[in-house]
Amino acid sequence: MGLVGYGLGGSVFHAPFIEADPELELVAVVTTDPHRRALVRERHPHAEVVGSVDELLARADLDLVVVTTPNATHVPLALAVLRSSRHVVVDKPVAPGAAEARAVAAVAAEQQRVCFPFHNRRWDGDFRTVRDLVSQGRLGPLQRVEIRWERWRPDPAPAPEKAWKEDPDPGAAAGVHFDLGPHVIDQALLLLGRPTTVYAELGTRRAGARTVDDAFLALTFAGGAVAHLTMSLAVGGPMPRFHVVGRDATYVGVTALDPQEAALAAGRRPTEPSWGTVGDGEWGSLRAGDRVAVVPTLPGDYGAFYRGVARTVLADDSPPVTMREAITVLEVLDAARRSAAEGTVVRLDEGTLHS
Repeated sequence: MGLVGYGLGGSVFHAPFIEADPELELVAVVTTDPHRRALVRERHPHAEVVGSVDELLARADLDLVVVTTPNATHVPLALAVLRSSRHVVVDKPVAPGAAEARAVAAVAAEQQRVCFPFHNRRWDGDFRTVRDLVSQGRLGPLQRVEIRWERWRPDPAPAPEKAWKEDPDPGAAAGVHFDLGPHVIDQALLLLGRPTTVYAELGTRRAGARTVDDAFLALTFAGGAVAHLTMSLAVGGPMPRFHVVGRDATYVGVTALDPQEAALAAGRRPTEPSWGTVGDGEWGSLRAGDRVAVVPTLPGDYGAFYRGVARTVLADDSPPVTMREAITVLEVLDAARRSAAEGTVVRLDEGTLHS
């Protein structure tokens, strides 16, 4: 495997899990930043540090490339990798819109290679817990799913290498709806399927911010269920991340994020015992009137994504995340932008958007 980019994504969310999987070998990393090049050499001494994607793709010992670079570069880099007859993992969002993602999927099919969208938050411990409760039937048929990802980031000025996250150009795919939105939309769709309508409010709340930093999406589904999704960088007191209402009971989560990102950023590795676990003070509850039951949170497991990648490439298994699923997420984001711009509810049909 080769890795393009060694910022937060490459160093925290990708490289540690590639290294932890015995089926995968990291052979080269593309980065031009001197500090990051030094970090790669220190942490991954067996991997070559190269200065360009062309240099990486010239290697003969490469089966798959991970693209974890600014969002606007995802499509051209993914296409270059696929056309070199390699599989590719692409950070979310795969593309700035559904049409571009469909083009990537078409090239993957032509090349008989797989494009793996990196939707790792499917394996957050709290979301794994919600899915487990649903699969056991403990909530009954779902009626309303509320998912929140609220942060307190009052200063919009990013570090220089993160300046692209404030780029207002639509092609930059910047803003909180592109950063956190793919995660919460993907989670909602896994629980409820493809939505029928999308309503969105996209706003800028912080002084000096240049792109969306506060977003709300309301999705409706066949059968009457709804999803309310909130993403914000301007919330000083976050609400519980999950509030999942079923006919028979309601699951109420906690405000804390899955611990894996913080552990990885602190230098811990996913091979440690009890990886991804949280204490009982960070467990949610199942409620039905006066009946309240504490629900232990399942361990988070981002490594499941790369185990799935290995099974797909080596054993022809189904991908852990499909391009069809990622395209649907982007169709929702396309509809959200239109809804917010026009102040309308947008109906989401197969391949088309209607007011």
